[in-house]
Amino acid sequence: MKKRILVTGGTGRFGSILKRLKTNYEIFFPNKTTLDITDFRSIQKYIKLKKPNILIHLAGLSRPMNIHDHKIKKSIDLNIIGTCNITKACAEKNIKLIYFSTNYVYPGTKGNYVESDSLLPVNNYAWSKLGGECAVQLYKNSLILRLSMTEKPFVHKAAFYDAKNSFMYHDEVAKILLKLLNEKGILNVGGKIQSIYNFVKIENPKIKKIFLKKNKKIKMPINSSINTKKMKKILENK
Repeated sequence: MKKRILVTGGTGRFGSILKRLKTNYEIFFPNKTTLDITDFRSIQKYIKLKKPNILIHLAGLSRPMNIHDHKIKKSIDLNIIGTCNITKACAEKNIKLIYFSTNYVYPGTKGNYVESDSLLPVNNYAWSKLGGECAVQLYKNSLILRLSMTEKPFVHKAAFYDAKNSFMYHDEVAKILLKLLNEKGILNVGGKIQSIYNFVKIENPKIKKIFLKKNKKIKMPINSSINTKKMKKILENK
């Protein structure tokens, strides 16, 4: 019998890429109306209908990042309370939960962060994702992915030359994801440590170069790069 996977937020940017993957799994992509993560009964009802073995939790509030400063209630409702609801629903039926968090939960000063490093979110978006992590951590049949990923093509006309990250494009993460379904705990997922400008330049040689140090109003870390040795070791054995 095929494993059944439920994807929240499946109508979003990353979910649309997952839909295009060829897989032996039976995957469900409910919209916000069909499955409302802020409504616990809505989640229970959909789970009862589809009976998933695995739930991949993508749904939440992300961009623009400063929306988490201006709409705190929405940020809390979707990223924290919504994730708590999903975790409780998974715990009721012992469904494996995979939660998409962010590398921005790390302090973002020295870079090359490993999964056991201390956390200090760099902005309200990262705090809201860490709030979700707190609920998922209580449920041991889970995997928290601290992701460093972005869309392809890169959505901005300029990229920071003096800020480092470990970006990986959405399509690359999607291919990796299906190989991580049986893992538990916390896992960094990303690519090579390099400046954001150098990462983007590979696909877009015309990208403009800008400097984070000259844009102090932007709440972005100078070095949020992650150590992905653990991820690479898992993938080598697949």
